[in-house]
Amino acid sequence: MRKLWTAIIVLVVAALSGCGYNDIQRADEQTKSAWSEVLNQYQRRADLVPNLVNTVKGFAAQEQQILTQVTEARSRVGSIQATPELLNDEAAFRRFQQAQGAMTNALSRLLAVVENYPQLKSDANFRDLQAQLEGTENRIAVARNRYIKAVQEYNVLIRQFPVNLTAMLFGYQVKPNFSVEDEKAISKPPAVDFSKPAPAKK
Repeated sequence: MRKLWTAIIVLVVAALSGCGYNDIQRADEQTKSAWSEVLNQYQRRADLVPNLVNTVKGFAAQEQQILTQVTEARSRVGSIQATPELLNDEAAFRRFQQAQGAMTNALSRLLAVVENYPQLKSDANFRDLQAQLEGTENRIAVARNRYIKAVQEYNVLIRQFPVNLTAMLFGYQVKPNFSVEDEKAISKPPAVDFSKPAPAKK
């Protein structure tokens, strides 16, 4: 009896391997790993926001509207639970994407306003935050690109025959990805180069 069960297990393992089960596991883990890095970089950016807002407020307190917009955008980002299940929920993924896009836009507007405050631009603390933000935006772009490729590979894999049969059997579904429109926006991270002097006020 034991030999029979051993033979059955060997056959099942061989069948799963031949139908791409192991490949699905590998691709799924790659997407999760890539997603974790995306979240890490977005969190790094979110952590910079309070200091950035406080520094700008110290020189430009009258820009309350844009400062509030940035703070609210960060709050919306933080309210979304980016659990692993989010990767299998297209609607939740879109909400996450929209919240991060709003954060990017709010930061862009804030940095545009900074052009009107030469003293702020020359502040050492602000310039350090600027350098950190610039680096973080670049890392976000790299992490997102890796995630996009990982999801593409996974989605193609589980649609191929006979792997698609194994995917259906174990409930693996196509994962949502960042949209093309969003990629056009993300390819232009917030401008954080303050090396140019601000135009003189009239």
